[in-house]
Amino acid sequence: MGFVELTVDAVEAGGEGWQIDVLLDLFGDHGFHAQRRDREAVGLAGGVEDRDPSGRAGGEHEGGGDEDVLVAHYGGQDLQRLPNRVSRPAGSRAGARQYPEYGQPHAPDSRDAHVYVLPRQAPRYATAPPHEEPGVSEKKPIPTFKQAVQLQRAALELSEEALVRAREITQGGQRIDDHQVLVERVVYAATQARAVTELVEAVSAAEGQASPSLELCAVAAIAELVGSMRTRLELALDELGLGDSALEAAFPSELRALLRACGHESVYRAVGRHVCETRGSNAWPLDELCEQVREAVRDFAEREVMPEAERIHRSDADIPEAFIRGMAELGYFGLAVREAYGGSDLGNLAMILTTEELSRASLAAAGSLITRPEILTKALLGGGTDAQKSHWLPRIAAGEVMVGISVTEPDIGSDVAAVKCRAERRGDSWYLNGPKAWCTFAGRADVLAVLARTNPAPESGARGLSLFIVPKQAFGGHDFEFVQPGGGRLVGKADATPGYRGMHSFTLNFEDFQVPADHLVGGEAGEGRGFYLQMAGFAAGRLQTGGRACGLAQAALEKTAHYVVDRSQFGRPIADYQLTQFTLGRMAALLAASRALTYAAAAAMDEDERAAAPLAAQAKLLACDMAVEVTQQGQLMHGGWGYAEEYPISRYVVDAQVLPIFEGVKPVLELKVVGRALLAA
Repeated sequence: MGFVELTVDAVEAGGEGWQIDVLLDLFGDHGFHAQRRDREAVGLAGGVEDRDPSGRAGGEHEGGGDEDVLVAHYGGQDLQRLPNRVSRPAGSRAGARQYPEYGQPHAPDSRDAHVYVLPRQAPRYATAPPHEEPGVSEKKPIPTFKQAVQLQRAALELSEEALVRAREITQGGQRIDDHQVLVERVVYAATQARAVTELVEAVSAAEGQASPSLELCAVAAIAELVGSMRTRLELALDELGLGDSALEAAFPSELRALLRACGHESVYRAVGRHVCETRGSNAWPLDELCEQVREAVRDFAEREVMPEAERIHRSDADIPEAFIRGMAELGYFGLAVREAYGGSDLGNLAMILTTEELSRASLAAAGSLITRPEILTKALLGGGTDAQKSHWLPRIAAGEVMVGISVTEPDIGSDVAAVKCRAERRGDSWYLNGPKAWCTFAGRADVLAVLARTNPAPESGARGLSLFIVPKQAFGGHDFEFVQPGGGRLVGKADATPGYRGMHSFTLNFEDFQVPADHLVGGEAGEGRGFYLQMAGFAAGRLQTGGRACGLAQAALEKTAHYVVDRSQFGRPIADYQLTQFTLGRMAALLAASRALTYAAAAAMDEDERAAAPLAAQAKLLACDMAVEVTQQGQLMHGGWGYAEEYPISRYVVDAQVLPIFEGVKPVLELKVVGRALLAA
């Protein structure tokens, strides 16, 4: 087979084993099968040499990098070379391995040699056969989706046992505050177990529609969530009074081995490579109607919103009226409004798909536009008078009326029942007095849904609150003052925020602001019911926030996939590196689990909104944490450019920070919403 000259940078004792393996594999793929003595001969023929990209030998060369070079002489055998691969001549064996991550071959020198540039410490195989991973000493088969499903049953068993004990300890949720850390661990683990269940059901239901890549992503997601919830509950076993026996019963040795196999790096890296190949595109299986909704919204968002998103963020500009008009024409504000009131009544999943695609383009400039109208819509449908529904719902559905939600106060956050802003009845009107905070879109809004105290007695608590529809003039910019003919006054100033720009979140102050009596939601019967109507609206808002989180994370996944494929370091695309593939695979897995839980909550809301409210809260809980992690991982994959405003990933990171805060800050959501619901069950 002629002779081989192996030139290796900084190798003192001949050729490194992996380089010799690569060379002999190349020989074998072209009909030259090496014996043991050939390997030894190759090692003895090794020399120390550097070559710059022009093929000249020498020492450290300026700008050429530090490269390992193989020079292979084939005794006159002419091997055709195509970009990024070695092709076999006629008559040689099939199935030749390819080495795309090793880079382009250098030009042959005068000795009829073929030179391949190999990055230092490259894995032996760039493209692995099925169930075989590069860089992994032990080749493990990747578990199938059906095998991974066994972990779901174990997760549910352990989670339910933990919930039973937590119910006993907290006396049905009455003593949550005495056991906050324990409850947080149990509730979050239960949320993860529920997400696994919904993911399994979604992939199983899509049989025939679900691609192998989705099933593989589900395997990784199951391992991620089950592994996390198992660890979370293991730390609480003593407090729960369960002991190691409960953990062993739920996860015997064979299931622990399966969990390790499903969570093996090879699974995540396979998912990550698919993400790179598809540039992270979202092809979640849907029925025909929902697929049409997603495609239509995606087209609008990419065409109208994306080109403006960065400008709006960097300058904290107002949302363009063209966005509102376009969304109104397409019916986005009426997705959950009944047809009798001018809406399309397509249901909650269509609404979530719309929110998700708009948030993929811009969370602040589009993704949140339909959330506030949705919250008021739910409150009206749940407790408004017939006259109020007939008057307001058609206007909301048509996009004629933009809505702001005014609940929080400067010293009142998640403790909504403690609201102090007062509403006093005088004749045929109510008069509002007091401050409000974090009222998003309050400037541009035509009406505000204001939760105010109509019973001044402190002991009235939540029963002393009522919900009002408060008309106002629409204003642009970051501050406004609206004075009524009778002297009532409303002043608003936007608070500066690092992200979520465009909507503008305002601190407000009402001074004897007059509201007609028939604007009390529910009329006379609605007095004292505002808290409950607002909470029903918040359930819809939490569901939408789950969708917004998925959309934002989807954007981060796509931008990161494009970046790592296009960006090269150390002589190869960073997408070729193991940790990059692993990270992308994990990002995709976390997103898939959150998406499954959010879509399931949407379907459940269509069946029974009140019963599904805790599930919507769980979807928000998991998806918002996911969006924070996915955007930050995407930023790290961008390196230094991830911190530059020039790249959208920096916007995604700061936008994601608000998701676990609004519609119920994470700790309160876990304890007071999800915790109470699960522990009282």
